[in-house]
Amino acid sequence: MDATAVAGCFRDKSILITGSTGFLGKLLVEKILRVQPAVKKLYLLVRAADAASAEQRVFSDVCSLCFHSVKRHHLLMFHFPINLYFLSLVIETDLFNMLRKKYGLPGFQSFIQEKVVPLAGDIIYENFGLDNSRADALSKDIDVIINGAATTNFYERYDVALASNALGPRNACEFAKKCPNLKLLLHVSTAFVAGTQEGLLLEKAFQNGETLREGYCMDIEAELQLVDKIKSELTAAKSGSSEQLEKSTMKELGLKRACHFGWPNVYTFTKTMGEILLGQGRGNLPVVIIRPTMVTSTYQDPFPGWIEGTRTIDALIVAYDEQAFPCFIGDRSNVIDAIPADIVINAAMVAIAVHWNEEAQVIYHVSSSLQNPLSVYAFEDACLDYFSINPRTLENGKAVPAKRPYLFKNYSFFRLVLLLVYKFPLQMLQVMSFLLCGMFSQQYNKLNRRFNFLMLLVSLYAPYAFFNGRFDDTNLLRLWSEAKMDGGENSIFNFDPNCVDWHSYLVEVHVPAVLKCARREKGRA
Repeated sequence: MDATAVAGCFRDKSILITGSTGFLGKLLVEKILRVQPAVKKLYLLVRAADAASAEQRVFSDVCSLCFHSVKRHHLLMFHFPINLYFLSLVIETDLFNMLRKKYGLPGFQSFIQEKVVPLAGDIIYENFGLDNSRADALSKDIDVIINGAATTNFYERYDVALASNALGPRNACEFAKKCPNLKLLLHVSTAFVAGTQEGLLLEKAFQNGETLREGYCMDIEAELQLVDKIKSELTAAKSGSSEQLEKSTMKELGLKRACHFGWPNVYTFTKTMGEILLGQGRGNLPVVIIRPTMVTSTYQDPFPGWIEGTRTIDALIVAYDEQAFPCFIGDRSNVIDAIPADIVINAAMVAIAVHWNEEAQVIYHVSSSLQNPLSVYAFEDACLDYFSINPRTLENGKAVPAKRPYLFKNYSFFRLVLLLVYKFPLQMLQVMSFLLCGMFSQQYNKLNRRFNFLMLLVSLYAPYAFFNGRFDDTNLLRLWSEAKMDGGENSIFNFDPNCVDWHSYLVEVHVPAVLKCARREKGRA
């Protein structure tokens, strides 16, 4: 199966995509439209209760996501028909420059309007919240469902994470079974459903009740009931619990339950639940689960360095640029399992083509730690090289020399240093403020919030600082072999992690892309 055959699988097909406004979702939509312009329809689920809400969200999203001036194209008005949702969004996004150049602006608008159909709904509801007639008509037209909707916040509310990451895949599965022409359901998960286990982590499904903590069994329905019970108790105790109290309680509950069963955060915990519910409910439905590791900016397609938002290791790049962390935790000999976003998209599209209408479930780790590992030391080297070539400067114009941050290999000792260097002076400031009738209270509150947030980040990311797992990619290698992709790195569906030269990619592509994105976001704030 060559690249032409893969693209051919999408010809005259209708595809329902959830999470299409996310980082990977946008890349997927652009790729399908670019390599197969003869696709029949792309139905994009927009999180909204109704058409009016969708229009409002359209206006908000476009205003917040556009890279260029709205006035420049005169595309935005106060009222939007819902079918202009994606049109307005992509017109202003650099990601779609190749398509815009191919068709010209008027032709591009017509092309998007013809191919893209936004749907007002939400994956947390049965039938995505669509009315019965709309859901019935849609089910008869869909050939493929790609479920990429999720909340990726490590410290998300438990109820929110359960609804999106656990119940969402189940709802997608139930809808898929109503589609008489469906050939495949692809679900985007994460390789870190494996938690912080060590050794070779296999491409295998989780079984019902399975946890990462020996001797413990997880009952998803019981977790849902626990959430409802605690929310009811909060409401009863406070005669209508405050929104902030409910939010903090749900966040703490999610982290507590995740750790109880062996996961380091609520994101990976609930993503695991989603996989379990999908496996339980699929029956004979053809299912592919893609588990990427830490997703970074695009390697080459549609162009190097496209990224939206900073994530995972990007936070360290931004922190280094802003000199926020003179020290952190970790081991320079450890491996960072990162994978460029376009490799993930290519693997997903090839997997759809290879497993078209197969009554089976297959799991793929889209990872690099076995074939092309990136060590913490190599990552640091690349960042240092970038900042040596592009030094940071002080307000007076003086260059700041690049140097490695100090890494603590002992988490407990690192916490002790933070307490001595940061917490103790904070407590002294609090005492002084008290003695001086609250003179420094505002400054203390601000610094204390920062310190608590730093400690939260450390607690959430610390489990990955010493991560020693390696993600088995046997199925991914088999996929490459079965697809027989011609052209290797030059293939339009290249998903070989060996092609990435980490040093040149980081120095020339990823680090500058992350800093550009971070500065743009900071400018908006």
